Amino acid sequence: MNALVQEILSGFDSLPDSEQIEVAVEILKRVVNVDFPPLTNQDLALKSEELFLALDHQEAEYERSYTGI
Repeated sequence: MNALVQEILSGFDSLPDSEQIEVAVEILKRVVNVDFPPLTNQDLALKSEELFLALDHQEAEYERSYTGI
């Protein structure tokens, strides 16, 4: 991910929820007709692993903040 993409995502993350939804809707409108190449099984496995690791991290952070550990 390049610096510009990271900056855009950081700006997105700093928006209130209602504005994040507006931005997401506009992005989805723009990408709905993009011809993405098909994902390979390896691509799917790697993205799935990234997602599960992120969710595990999020859950651990939530538990730490909830329990005060």
